[in-house]
Amino acid sequence: MDYDVVVIGAGNGGLTASATLARKGRKVLLLERHNIPGGCGTSFCRGRFEFEVALHQLSGLGTPEKPGPLRMTLDSLGVMEDLEFVEIQELYSVHMPDGFSTTLKPDKHRIVAELKEKFPHEKEAIDGFFDLVYTYANDMIGAFIFRDPEPSREKYPALYRYALRNAKEVLDDYFKDPLLKTVISVYWGYLGVSTDQLSFAYLAMLLFQYIEFKPFHIKGGSQALSNAILNAFQTAGGRARFSCGAQRILVKDNQVIGVKTDEGDTIETRYVVANISPMETYTNLVGLDLIPENTLQEMNGRAISNSAFSMFIGFDCQPEALNIRESTNFLMASTDIARSLHDRMRRVDIQDDLMVMSCYDISDPTFSPPGTCQVNLVTLKYGDPWLSIPPGQYHETKFRCAEAMLKRAEGIFPALRQHIEEIDIATPLTHMRYLGHPAGAVYGFESRTKDSFFFQPGVHTPVKGLTFAGGWVGDQGFEPTLRSGAIAAKSILKQING
Repeated sequence: MDYDVVVIGAGNGGLTASATLARKGRKVLLLERHNIPGGCGTSFCRGRFEFEVALHQLSGLGTPEKPGPLRMTLDSLGVMEDLEFVEIQELYSVHMPDGFSTTLKPDKHRIVAELKEKFPHEKEAIDGFFDLVYTYANDMIGAFIFRDPEPSREKYPALYRYALRNAKEVLDDYFKDPLLKTVISVYWGYLGVSTDQLSFAYLAMLLFQYIEFKPFHIKGGSQALSNAILNAFQTAGGRARFSCGAQRILVKDNQVIGVKTDEGDTIETRYVVANISPMETYTNLVGLDLIPENTLQEMNGRAISNSAFSMFIGFDCQPEALNIRESTNFLMASTDIARSLHDRMRRVDIQDDLMVMSCYDISDPTFSPPGTCQVNLVTLKYGDPWLSIPPGQYHETKFRCAEAMLKRAEGIFPALRQHIEEIDIATPLTHMRYLGHPAGAVYGFESRTKDSFFFQPGVHTPVKGLTFAGGWVGDQGFEPTLRSGAIAAKSILKQING
């Protein structure tokens, strides 16, 4: 059977690409090796709990009155009526071992007021920094979102001045207090790159997006979103095959001509959307002999991102019994936000790493069974050190790290351990197995300053008819990868329609 388009991988980008194409009347086949859709956007059950795998805060949604870019994407797929979103009432809380804590609300004026109260000696700098964040974000929107055909330094001075600067440099320009810099910059954990390597553009846009369009949670978790997009795809006539991936992308005269599946059948098509890593696509599906040397060199010049060590914990009590008051909690061990903190992610053991603890029941008391709650406790770790662990030592290492992580969390929330009902642990090897990403990478390629918005490879490839979607070829996180599928679909439609 032939199809207009075959989509490989039912992660965020693959789902939105499939649904967009099917709703435009194209005959689409979606292949997924796992038995459920979602990739990182999924859940699993242990005991009476359904655990959220990856989503902490959904960005870019906005409200009906002030819609963000993600709401527009989901509207175009017809899935908004199938989903219920809950606005999270805080950006995040930061907790330090010495008892310091602060909570920032998703409102610029309230954030500035809270920070001035905690750091009165930096009042003027706080005003100046957040004014810069908004000025820079508005420059980005004008030049790139609205696609100004003639951007210039005169029109967008902040954009040109700060585009190639890293976040640490800009924070150091404004602030002296290391704790204040820590509090303002914790969102670097959502991109996996420490502030001395992270583009200021990313930090500014993250803060702007979450403040202006608010952070959201999805009732039913990210699996509900994945299911809704899959349903929209199938309702539009699309076909999905689970537990069946792609074995080969067939190419002739540099043009896609088909896909051979894991089950051995050949699907005729001239267009493929790959929602998987370029390494897997080029090496195992297309063949390196068909890829130009400059494309391979460009790919080899980028670093694979970190993976994660995650604990999924179900408690036999409600959040207030654990003294958990906010949905999103960053647990810091020090005010080091630069390279040495990044280097700690290359160690297996968990000591003074950044951690984020999400408690979904704060925003949605129905998320867990009555009288219970759950948390997702995560720290970022590179996969390579875990690949070096002898199989006979793997479980001992995993549980040793989990114990260290739990002790760190207990330092802030002492009652955690006595209320644990269910617990499961995912290491970088777990993520590698379920995602199929090299070394379990959760953010695709690293988003260093040299790889920021302005230097991303994009969805196109040197093979005619082959297009990418997902975090490997664009920005990382739920909102960007969901939008990436729509971008890939539009590219395919443009090629089909000439």
